[in-house]
Amino acid sequence: QRQLVDSGGGSVQVGGSLRLSCVASGYTYGLACMAWFRQVPGKEREGVAVSNSDGDTDYADAVDGRFTITRTRDAAKTTLYLEMNNLKSEDSAMYYCAANSAYCLLSFKLSHYPDWGQGTQVTVSS
Repeated sequence: QRQLVDSGGGSVQVGGSLRLSCVASGYTYGLACMAWFRQVPGKEREGVAVSNSDGDTDYADAVDGRFTITRTRDAAKTTLYLEMNNLKSEDSAMYYCAANSAYCLLSFKLSHYPDWGQGTQVTVSS
């Protein structure tokens, strides 16, 4: 059974760093596209960073230069990371891993991602 499990969230001060992880299991033929989204209450879920299986990446303007998306793969699983540096209060949100095993357009359209993690909370305070 395919599964995405997010972790690594927490509370940090402005200017601090966090690394989120997403373990993807059950994807027999790999993952074409993996991405991070975030959402605050009352607002739409927004894309943060995306990567394809070739190593190409894209970032939302708000995080470009501060966040880095990477992934590793072994026989049993793929792990997606989001390294977040120089965090700002506006980065506070629930962060979600998303995946598409079939194709990747390096987009932030929600409809392009059929699979989602459960989310991990990031809180940045001054």
